[in-house]
Amino acid sequence: MGAILELENISKQFPGVKALDDVRFDMTAGEVHALLGENGAGKSTLIKIISGVYKPDGGTIRLDGETVLFNTPREAQQRGIATIYQELSLYPELTVAENIFMGHAPRRKLGPIEVLDWGAANRRAQEILASLNIHDLDVTRKIGTLTVGNRQRVEIAKALSLNARILIMDEPTAALTEADVERLFNIVRLLRERGVGIIYISHRLHEVFELADRVTVLRDGQYVGTKPVSETSEDDLVSMMVGRTIDNLFPKLQTEVGKPVLEIRSLWRKPLTRGVSFQLRAGEIVGLAGLVGSGRSEVAQVIFGINPAESGEILIDGRPVMIKHPGQAMNHGIAYVPEDRGTQGLVRQMRIRENISLSVLKAIRSGLFINRKQEYSLATGMIKQLNIRAYSTEQVVNKLSGGNQQKVVVSKWLASKPRILIMDEPTRGIDVGAKAEIHRLMSELAREGLAVLMISSELPEILGMSDRILVMRGGQVVAEFPRQEATQERIAAAMMSETAGNGAPKSETMMIGESETA
Repeated sequence: MGAILELENISKQFPGVKALDDVRFDMTAGEVHALLGENGAGKSTLIKIISGVYKPDGGTIRLDGETVLFNTPREAQQRGIATIYQELSLYPELTVAENIFMGHAPRRKLGPIEVLDWGAANRRAQEILASLNIHDLDVTRKIGTLTVGNRQRVEIAKALSLNARILIMDEPTAALTEADVERLFNIVRLLRERGVGIIYISHRLHEVFELADRVTVLRDGQYVGTKPVSETSEDDLVSMMVGRTIDNLFPKLQTEVGKPVLEIRSLWRKPLTRGVSFQLRAGEIVGLAGLVGSGRSEVAQVIFGINPAESGEILIDGRPVMIKHPGQAMNHGIAYVPEDRGTQGLVRQMRIRENISLSVLKAIRSGLFINRKQEYSLATGMIKQLNIRAYSTEQVVNKLSGGNQQKVVVSKWLASKPRILIMDEPTRGIDVGAKAEIHRLMSELAREGLAVLMISSELPEILGMSDRILVMRGGQVVAEFPRQEATQERIAAAMMSETAGNGAPKSETMMIGESETA
């Protein structure tokens, strides 16, 4: 089968940066072709060239054998190329149908004039959704009332309304629940059967092996290679992406665990913090595992005072403390790296220097003004300590890769010199090299005496980095495992079993505890 899309010797340069250098890529109809690489490898630039956002400085693009050059995204769309970016581009106050047909709604004659036919748009939108086996989505609902998973399905329907033959999906599962991920996979398989070519970008290698036919790897803006997925392995792909093997993705250092720093006793805040109790010791990394909706992030937000507890106790060094807002948590030496770094952890339009100093503005002010010399010194030190790849402290955070943005969030909280560090999904959406660096940093902080609570949906991360593992379900801690007794099977069983209560056994998979009372 011939290629529907071919790119040869593609180059693109921005001021001071060669984003792509002699890159090639091709795909056939009905193929899922994964595009991999670390943050900054050139993936985003390449898909923007394919979709008409950028023009290449050099090289050739062929569509069905014909050389093309797109001046605008609309030209690419007219030739059947659609892109679904990680940040969905929908209008929250418009309906599903209005979003699907934005810019190309059906029209009808009303006397001498032509008007938009929203009745026809609603009917056509329902037909497109039905063709994707989506029957539970009301086309008259406003987008702002939908879940992220449903919004993404609307984006796919929008692409099909444009008769897309090539669909580019950029980190499509980054913010989805497990159920939404499976629904997305089913849609991808359905589109492949219909001959749609899909360029699939993801940091989650298991998705590549589940969905893709071939995989192309970029590194530092250059083409590394293309392989059939059936002829490669995760280790092989990691080596291609980073130029070395990641033998120590989970660099867990041996530390001396000290006394309890944080103790939680029967903490309640409905609906997803229900009698939670545990301890966190100095120098210890405790992993908090559980399915989406189990209450992991909610517990972190209660401890940090974002959503204060309704009852129960929080103890620091054995003494009860009152935490009603994040400022009080910070005063007690607690720092919180949130799950959504983009909206909760950073002000992305501000500079690195300004973001890093946010948690310590009182400490670096001179009267009514910020001491810029101190602020610069702080940011410079953090950039060096965390190996943040940026041209200076003045770089706008939004221009950094995902892994470097995450390091800025961490550095902001390290600047406050915390004793307790809560990290919610610390490596979500970042590449394997940056993951290894974040893991190494966590381990070094624990060795220096920090108490670390790590929330993660990735069981290899939980198993690789934790000294102890707590499992949550239904807002309760249902099991506890020391590192040496934890296995993926035992943790998964505790996360999914319907029979366990709120016990926390030291060595058994789970224990029947007290029944849920509220």
